Amino acid sequence: MSSALARVACIIPAKDEQERIAATVTAARALPHVDLVLVCDDGSSDATGQHAAAAGAVVVTHRRNRGKAAAVESGVNALGGMEQRDGRPECGTLLLLDADLGASAAACAPLITPVVAGRADLTIAVLPEQQTEDGGSPGGFGLVMGTAARGITELTGWTPQAPLSGQRCLTRRAFELASPLAAGWGVEVGMTVDVLRAGLVVEEIPVALRHRATGRDLAGQLHRAKQLRDVTRALAARGLVQSGIDELRAKGLSSLLARRDRGR
Repeated sequence: MSSALARVACIIPAKDEQERIAATVTAARALPHVDLVLVCDDGSSDATGQHAAAAGAVVVTHRRNRGKAAAVESGVNALGGMEQRDGRPECGTLLLLDADLGASAAACAPLITPVVAGRADLTIAVLPEQQTEDGGSPGGFGLVMGTAARGITELTGWTPQAPLSGQRCLTRRAFELASPLAAGWGVEVGMTVDVLRAGLVVEEIPVALRHRATGRDLAGQLHRAKQLRDVTRALAARGLVQSGIDELRAKGLSSLLARRDRGR
């Protein structure tokens, strides 16, 4: 274990998460090897930044919403600036967490261990089945996830269980190889493809995390539409031609609709 790898910086992109961000930051700060928690407030209209700072995070602020990928990159860039300006020891490992995990972020230690030990370059959390805030099941039929998983397999030969999971730990080198990040909600798919193509080791790990699941209302449908748009753009930018993307969408939708019909 190198001394740099053993120092972890946790990067949390956040927008309008004042209700949960403090608990997420508090839990992340208590994780083993975490030296610093840095939150990028991505154009929030509430007090997300203030709550994050009060919980002990370093806060970087976007005056307008620029998307998840830009928020993560701003966080990592701010980390580099702090290391150079303040003479801080380099954090060789990055832990990327969603802002809405709350206290469940305390369960992320299994993501960190393989990376700081040098056994993996990127670890990805596989979450248990989630529920919406009203106790229901998440909306949608998994078209985005199916498209993402099949696209990653087509491009790399590796089949993920959780292609869209934003809870990840990786080396700074792996992050650099995946930069610039795919835009918006394509960040996870693009990162996985880029790291695998670089010949690095990727490992998925079951982690008992809870976050806000997308519902079946109009807002949820619009969110999934944006996800699908960004995922397909990330796959196309990495060489999956449009005909292949269309086929993945069709296969994913037909299989998921069949699964839904069987459950009626």
